[in-house]
Amino acid sequence: MNPEFVVTALSVHLPNVLRWAGGVARLLRQHNVTLDGKGTGSAGTDALTLADLSLQELIVAALRDTDPIFRHCRIDAEETTGDLAAFPEDAELTIGLDPIDGTRKYRDHAGNGYSVMLHLRSKEAVLYSLVFIPEFGPHGWWVEASGDRIVSGPDDPSRPVVDVLRSLAPIDAASRPDSQSIYVIGFQHRDAEAVRRVTAAGLHGVSPDDLSGCFYELIARGELDGALIHSPNVYDFPVTSHLCRILGGDAVWTRTGEPISFQETWLDDKASMRRLSGIVACSANLATLQKLVDLAKDWHPHRYHDGDEL
Repeated sequence: MNPEFVVTALSVHLPNVLRWAGGVARLLRQHNVTLDGKGTGSAGTDALTLADLSLQELIVAALRDTDPIFRHCRIDAEETTGDLAAFPEDAELTIGLDPIDGTRKYRDHAGNGYSVMLHLRSKEAVLYSLVFIPEFGPHGWWVEASGDRIVSGPDDPSRPVVDVLRSLAPIDAASRPDSQSIYVIGFQHRDAEAVRRVTAAGLHGVSPDDLSGCFYELIARGELDGALIHSPNVYDFPVTSHLCRILGGDAVWTRTGEPISFQETWLDDKASMRRLSGIVACSANLATLQKLVDLAKDWHPHRYHDGDEL
C-alpha cells in the first residue's frame, strides 16, 4: 500500500472529524465526566474521562467508515472504545490515536492546552500528524505536519476545515526562535530531579505542571525546543518526534544516541499503554539533542524502578 495514499486520505477526511470531536470535548468539559480505570500512581497517566472514551469511539468509527484505505492500517489507540476489530492487528502502517492528550488538565479545568490528535507512521518514521486544540484561540487551533511542512494556526468554523489548513503558512524553521526549553516527563516521582538536571546542563527544564499551553503548538512556534521523556507512549509521542525531525532535529535513544524506531516497545500493564523502551530525547536542535544524550545516557532504563536515583 502506498503510504502517500493514506496520508492524502487522512488529510482530506480526518480534519473534519477532529473538529467535531473538539466540539464534543468542549461540551463534555462542562460536566463531571471523570472515570476510574488506570492505577500507575501518576496523576497525569491515570486521568481518564468519558470524553476520552467518547472521542475515540467517534474517531475510530470515522476511520472505519470514511475511506476503505484506513482498514488496511493497524490502529494504536490509547483507549479501548470503538470498533477496533475492524482493523488488522498487523499491517505496514499504523494510525495512532490520542483522543484527549492532556486529560488531567482537561478534567481539572487547568488551562486550554489539551488536544485531539492522530498520526500515521511506519515502523521507522512518522508520515503524517494532525493535532486540534479545541480551546486555544476563539475557535480552536491546528497543527498539521506532512512531508517537510508544518502548519500551525487558528481554525475558522465558517470555512471548510481543509481550506483552513491549506491557507495556513508553513513554519519557517530558519526563522523559528531557538529555544532552550525542554519538556521533561515520565520519571515518576523523580520528575523534579530530572528537570533540575536538565536546567543544570545549561538548558531550561519544564515540568508537566509548569507547561502552559499545548506542547505541539509550543514546539511549532519555537517556545519549546524538545523533550526528554522516560518510556514515551506510542499514541502522542510520535507527533513530537515528527515535528522535531521536520524542524531539523531528531528523536533518539539516550542510551545509544541512535534514532528511535517504533519496533522497540513494551506493554505498560499499569497504564494499559504501549511505550517505547527507555529514555528518549528529542529536539529541533542537534546540539541540544547531544546535550540531552550526554546528560541522560546512564540514567535508569526502567520507568517504574524502585529508588530515587535517575
